[in-house]
Amino acid sequence: MMKVSDSSSLIRLNIGGKKFCTTIDTLTHREPDSMLAAMFSGRHSLCQEAEKGYVFLDRDGKHFRHILNWLRDGVVPTLKDSEYSELLREAEYYRLLGLIDGIHAVLNKKREDEEVDTELTRTDIIKCIQSEKVRFRGVNLSGLDLSKLDLSLVDFSYACLKNVFFSRANLQCAKFKDVDAEGAIFHNATLQECEFTGANLRGALLAGANLKSANLQDACLIDSSFCQADLRSAHLQNADLTNANLEGANLEGANLKGAKLSNTNLKDANLQRAYLRQVNLRDTHLEGARLDGANLLGAIR
Repeated sequence: MMKVSDSSSLIRLNIGGKKFCTTIDTLTHREPDSMLAAMFSGRHSLCQEAEKGYVFLDRDGKHFRHILNWLRDGVVPTLKDSEYSELLREAEYYRLLGLIDGIHAVLNKKREDEEVDTELTRTDIIKCIQSEKVRFRGVNLSGLDLSKLDLSLVDFSYACLKNVFFSRANLQCAKFKDVDAEGAIFHNATLQECEFTGANLRGALLAGANLKSANLQDACLIDSSFCQADLRSAHLQNADLTNANLEGANLEGANLKGAKLSNTNLKDANLQRAYLRQVNLRDTHLEGARLDGANLLGAIR
């Protein structure tokens, strides 16, 4: 075990088998609210490998050099779109909010330069939401930056929302029935009481989002991320959460009847009073999860 104190101290990291060397200052200065900053703040004891004193993190180390360079210089690397998606997932895991915003800024600039063929622009959307009842049913809005807008009560049902950037938007009570929102970004968005029934949210990022009482029945949530999301009393019946990341999410009172949880990460999640009756939890990661009062009758564990 080690205790961190000196900000100039060298730290050896083993990220999924790839080894790195950096300083406490690099890990804590630029992103003070990140998981890495918390780990190396000095408040926690860390487990080191017996040989050479490496701190091991069970993540893919492919992009960790980009993360370290971001923490050192604040520069987003130049990558292919597929690699940006991979880096975004790692940034979300480490809760590097500045890097997440930086990646989205780069991707949005690329989309503007490539003149993505959408039916409306961000400016068009802003004009439309001045009206009382706004509907974008079946409209192609793929790739748009709709971050930080007030889109509460808007009806997006059946729309194409692939890779739309909704980060920090107010979408309370909005309707997303049967939308195709693969790869969409809802990071820290307000989605309370939203309807996502039958929606395709494969690979979507919903980390830190408020989804209290949201309806996600029959939704495709494969490979999506809900880290630290508020899913209290959410409806997740028959949702496909295969490979989804819900680490630290609050699912108190959520209904997961019939949900697919194969290789789902529910580490440190709050599942108190959740409905998990007859759900297959055999391949679900539940380390540190709170299950007090959960309905586990007939659940396979």
